[in-house]
Amino acid sequence: MTKKMSLADWQQQRSDTDTASQTTEHALSAHQGSKTELVYSTEHGRIAPATAAPIKGERYTDGALRIKRETKGRGGKTVLIITGLMGTPAELSALCTDLKKRCACGGAVKEGHIEIQADKREFVAELLQQKGYKVKQAGG
Repeated sequence: MTKKMSLADWQQQRSDTDTASQTTEHALSAHQGSKTELVYSTEHGRIAPATAAPIKGERYTDGALRIKRETKGRGGKTVLIITGLMGTPAELSALCTDLKKRCACGGAVKEGHIEIQADKREFVAELLQQKGYKVKQAGG
């Protein structure tokens, strides 16, 4: 048998024993062991589970980035492919966005490397060197 109490009494009892942040932490820790998790709190809004972003890309042994010019399968259009980058998908996306803005062209992040839709290899190499990367031009 459970004891019945009014909402005001229950809220008063909760405010006396816990602060608002402790209540949320308590609710989170109470649900970690169970199959259901707290997904929304009226105080903090939507609660997203903390997930570590996966690291994308491969680093070469010399630590340099490779800038390769490629036209295969692209209807003769030139694309620069920058490989050797390490970082989270968000970091690679931010670098790609900056390069696209400075080169005034399109591009994308695919499979851990950056593709820039322009034939500005020297300019891209200079931009990456200004950001502190060691750069090597690869291919033709």
